[in-house]
Amino acid sequence: MKFGVVIFPGSNCDQDMIYVLRNIMQQEVVELWHKDTDLQGVDFVMLPGGFSYGDYLRSGAIARFSPIMEKVIEFAHKGGYVMGVCNGFQVLCESGLLPGTLQHNTSHSFICKNVHLKPAHRSNPLTASLEDKAYKIPIAHGEGRYFAHEDTLQQLQDNEQILFYYSDAEGNVNDAANPNGSLNNIAGVTNKNKNVFGMMPHPERAADPALGNTDGRAFFESLIGSLVTA
Repeated sequence: MKFGVVIFPGSNCDQDMIYVLRNIMQQEVVELWHKDTDLQGVDFVMLPGGFSYGDYLRSGAIARFSPIMEKVIEFAHKGGYVMGVCNGFQVLCESGLLPGTLQHNTSHSFICKNVHLKPAHRSNPLTASLEDKAYKIPIAHGEGRYFAHEDTLQQLQDNEQILFYYSDAEGNVNDAANPNGSLNNIAGVTNKNKNVFGMMPHPERAADPALGNTDGRAFFESLIGSLVTA
């Protein structure tokens, strides 16, 4: 597959994502600058983590209006695959490609630590091959508290659009395992057509054996394996 990784001013996880896709997963990768208007024929667009445009407004609010995002939105509406991690998730919500919003953590502090995720459903490429267990994945955000109105939450549940829940190491979903106050412990969602994905935790930071944790690699294996064989 050919992946495009979008780089905004303030992106700081772009090289991590490029490294994992290119060196760990052995995929073709091109870098897409925020001012570009050509997606270069990619099969999949990745929006990495960071602080696009310095988070001077709501996180992702300025990036949503960058020239590249017009093409990403068009690409997604035509069925193209798009994924946002952390700041990328915020950009996708601001763009209307994913439902809900990301708000300040209930602690009003930046949180950087390992958490655990439990897959909610397997009806999408990102979670299709994941096991029914807790995966240890790092988070690093100040505005990661997922929120959606009641009718949107119902839609997410009815359409199996919730990707992951924050859980404890045994896979129990409870308040104690919720690091930021996210609604119903939600850590990631997909759109109704299941071609756009967003998650706050960073699987690309848990995919290289040199880092002592490869739980995140399973997410990329599921994604790529599902789409290549589709």
